[in-house]
Amino acid sequence: MTPPGWYADPQAPHLERWWDGRAWTEHRRTPTGLPAPPTPAAGASGRAKVVALISAGAVLATAIVAGGTVLRTDVAGGRDTRVDGAPAAPPPPSLVVDRLNGIALPVPPGWTGTSSLAEDDVVMTTDGTYACPAATGRCRHGQVMSRTAGSAEGASPRTVAERDVPDAAETAYGHDADGRQPYGGIRSHQVVEAGRVAVAGHDGYLVRWRVRTADGPGGYVQSLAFPSDSGIPAPAVVRIVLDAGPDGPPLSDMDEITKGIRPAH
Repeated sequence: MTPPGWYADPQAPHLERWWDGRAWTEHRRTPTGLPAPPTPAAGASGRAKVVALISAGAVLATAIVAGGTVLRTDVAGGRDTRVDGAPAAPPPPSLVVDRLNGIALPVPPGWTGTSSLAEDDVVMTTDGTYACPAATGRCRHGQVMSRTAGSAEGASPRTVAERDVPDAAETAYGHDADGRQPYGGIRSHQVVEAGRVAVAGHDGYLVRWRVRTADGPGGYVQSLAFPSDSGIPAPAVVRIVLDAGPDGPPLSDMDEITKGIRPAH
């Protein structure tokens, strides 16, 4: 069911019309919120129709002067209509799918989901790169990795997450694949969150560290473990890495990705 709200009027695309959740009402307005001019009644004289059209033009002109962009397509405005004339529900968020572990992960704004990156297990990164703090190359402000805990068959999600997070921190902020230290090495860490969490219909467990590095502001590293839907007996592990500091992604992205993981159907 499409929720109540203002949507593009299928009979007058330049106006918005109130959908009460079941049917269209007679309440209309311009996209900037100004009241719509009255619609001339059937059989009205030509002069009455001209006056109504002039009034509509005046309302639209007022909206344009006020800074609103009045004429737009349904797609550009994020509003679509179904064949039966009712407004369509908002589109779902972008997803990236890890078929090996049978999950789909939401892609927040400012992130790019892909399965073709060179890094092992990386399914999502923040857009763009920057010069690493220790001048060893290019770094990213955020990464998400999805993998299988290969040697943890039968282990609980808590055990897997607690064992994985040190390795996740070292991979993200310690030594890279070439043995370099893009952030000058890890100086300390602090557990900022740990506990059970529902993931894709399963009982999972997460451990989140605040990592401080020799160079740069450091960041946050989270290991999230939960049973896999793919039939593999070992748990699935999702690692999320976010740079701290004003240039890093908001910490809420970590929560959004965690809560948005769902089974891939």
